Amino acid sequence: MTIKPVHVVGGGLAGSEAAWQIAEAGVAVVLHEMRPVRETPAHKTHGLAELVCSNSFRSDDAETNAVGVLHAEMRLAGSLIMASGDANQVPAGGALAVDRDGFSDAVTAKLEAHPLVTIVREEIAGLPPQEWDQAIIATGPLTAPSLAEAIAEKTGADALAFFDAIAPIIHFDTIDFDVAWFQSRYDKVGPGGTGKDYINLPMDKAQYEAFVAALIEGGKTEFREWEGTPYFDGCLPIEVMAERGVETLRHGPMKPIGLTNPHDPTVKAYAIVQLRQDNALGTLYNMVGFQTKLKHGEQVRIFRTIPGLEQAEFARLGGLHRNTYINSPTLLDSTLQLKSRPGLRFAGQITGCEGYVESAAIGLLAGRFAAAQRLGRAIAPPPPTTAFGALLGHITGGHLVSDDEPGKRSFQPMNVNFGLFPPLEAGTKLKPEGFEGRFRGKDKALAKKKALARRALADCRAWLGLAPLTVAAE
Repeated sequence: MTIKPVHVVGGGLAGSEAAWQIAEAGVAVVLHEMRPVRETPAHKTHGLAELVCSNSFRSDDAETNAVGVLHAEMRLAGSLIMASGDANQVPAGGALAVDRDGFSDAVTAKLEAHPLVTIVREEIAGLPPQEWDQAIIATGPLTAPSLAEAIAEKTGADALAFFDAIAPIIHFDTIDFDVAWFQSRYDKVGPGGTGKDYINLPMDKAQYEAFVAALIEGGKTEFREWEGTPYFDGCLPIEVMAERGVETLRHGPMKPIGLTNPHDPTVKAYAIVQLRQDNALGTLYNMVGFQTKLKHGEQVRIFRTIPGLEQAEFARLGGLHRNTYINSPTLLDSTLQLKSRPGLRFAGQITGCEGYVESAAIGLLAGRFAAAQRLGRAIAPPPPTTAFGALLGHITGGHLVSDDEPGKRSFQPMNVNFGLFPPLEAGTKLKPEGFEGRFRGKDKALAKKKALARRALADCRAWLGLAPLTVAAE
């Protein structure tokens, strides 16, 4: 009996990876790519998986870096994107950077040569037709307007965003609580709250004025010509607010009213930065109202001048850029399937992941899920302890709904990071054999990352049905 093909819309990293995984599972796949029939303002070639920005896949360190762990898991799963990247690597220290043309050519050639892959150059103007039965939309941040309109009509206009306005997100365990404290403004207990739902970071007048000056003077990134400038008053970059007057921020996101510092109740803070829990695990906190166009290096430098954040580690830095994505936690199930239309999946940046590797990884999962469903096999999502599972969990339900701002979109795109992983099991041994001296700070943090990475890769091997590594192999 002939098995119907799976259709994949979009030939970027996610779509190419999804198509490869489907074909490698023994299922025919039709990959629809609109270029060159319809061009985009960012692409320069007609190749599949073209890298339109950086040529870096970021850290390849699978021992202490979450991105490197994701690289390793994708290699274990037979990723086309990782194999093509490895084959076209250029020197970049501990990062995996690629020759962008060689990389795209390699992906294109592999897919063109696969006997179960058919590449069709055409624009899919609306949602995939019902008769396709199994389909994946992987059209990325440059989704064509006609398809975006169809997605909005199907999912609800407020479920589709066209700009990604993100404040920096900080690892909870790098915040200094000798300075910071938990308290909601006026100790207000909102729905699901305790009256201590925010982390507060105080500033005196001199610190505040120096901070405002640094925001104004700091280097900023520019919008691309095709992005436009999507500023509106509810989402102004922090530095734009600072430019409107030195007192603007302390009457806006940094207002100190209704808050008392328990470390020194007699001193009234001149301004206060608030952090709000960003994920259900409580491992990540975002800087409230701090969306920004500051360059990444400037963000780290300036935000670490805030009392309590001197040693802060950032799960992601702020930004504001064109990025079409859906409200995935509301719309998708745990296998990336649209709840209102079984058989239709989403993959890549349109799901609310961020970055080349993350997009490809979600494409890999969507492809595996679609192939399994087509073959009538059980679908087992990856364990949440893996990088695959941590990223999938964020997309399909790891965010928190904002209680104090009803109706506001709380789901934001995210790179993979250890803050998305479940905490280590109680009793996990972190201190290495033979370690001398006090085991804390950076030593303990590094050991924790290594333990999370080891657990992730072991659980990924088990999920993929691969034999565990022996001690010698490790």
